[in-house]
Amino acid sequence: MRYEYKYIVHESKLESLREMLLPFVNVDEFAETSGSNQYTVRSIYFDSPRFEYYYEKIDGIKNRKKVRLRGYDEEAPGNTVFLEIKRKYEIPIIKYRAPLKFVDAIDMFEKTQINGHILKNDKFPKGYENSQRFFFQVFSKNLRPVVLVTYEREAYLSKFDKTVRVTFDKNLRSRAYPAIENIYSEDKLRRSLQNNFILEIKFNRHFPHWMSPIVARLGLHKQSASKYVMCIDENRIVDRFTRSSFFKNAKWYNS
Repeated sequence: MRYEYKYIVHESKLESLREMLLPFVNVDEFAETSGSNQYTVRSIYFDSPRFEYYYEKIDGIKNRKKVRLRGYDEEAPGNTVFLEIKRKYEIPIIKYRAPLKFVDAIDMFEKTQINGHILKNDKFPKGYENSQRFFFQVFSKNLRPVVLVTYEREAYLSKFDKTVRVTFDKNLRSRAYPAIENIYSEDKLRRSLQNNFILEIKFNRHFPHWMSPIVARLGLHKQSASKYVMCIDENRIVDRFTRSSFFKNAKWYNS
């Protein structure tokens, strides 16, 4: 199980935060290989016709989930993407992931067949099982892709505990009702959190003791910072007050 603490931070504090953090962390290997110490995260989120997952979050339901297709960086031949379910039980978080090629993901959603597509990988020994979990949610709840969420992630790992990860999620942008093949597209994206970024601190057991004085010195306060909710609101996909939605542009995969 994982824990996540989130903070919304003004861009003016970025350099100070990075400077205070660096004595305690190393650059994440995936960020380091890019040459810019960051990489791009691209996620297509799914929801039901009644936006069940969206309202679970804003209503403060403690046991909730997110269902998404996630890719990274730029489109290229042979790219791997991930089917993901992120479940939250009270505070701990459990993530189920299944890797597959991007071209196979497009085919899978068009034909609604998962056999033969999931990659066999030692890092994801339950990949096929997790893909079944994913499509059980898709078909049982009639899920559809409702928003593409994209941002740059600057990522670090603790020098003292490799399970502690600190990320800066910057330049949050999104698009309503994407097709699966649009996951790498930068077309028609709307910006959210202008002049701010999201600091996330992930850990398995204990909040890192060296992080507490940094958070205090910068005057940061832990708060809800759901990128999914922010991007749904930015694109005006639902009216949270009347609980009405506008699903006419979303694709049904099992219609």
